[in-house]
Amino acid sequence: MVGLVALVTYGVSQMSNIAYTEKDIRAVDFSSLDSRQKKTALVAANEARCTCGCGMTLAQCVATDSTCPLRDGNIVRIQAMVERAREPRPAS
Repeated sequence: MVGLVALVTYGVSQMSNIAYTEKDIRAVDFSSLDSRQKKTALVAANEARCTCGCGMTLAQCVATDSTCPLRDGNIVRIQAMVERAREPRPAS
């Protein structure tokens, strides 16, 4: 039981700086990503801006504004972030 609590606490701490998570961005499937990849994609989606002039991030737009004329394009942009996050990192 203690191990499970520690695991959940660790997972939450890794995502705590992310305003909109995969649960908020339901239009995009993050299930193919491991936790590191998921964090990479979510950070990117929470940093990139919607270009309609609203000032929202892509994640915020997709999660909260179903009326944005660019929402479908923003979903595609986040899906591309998921694909990039899935790509293997070059060895350093």
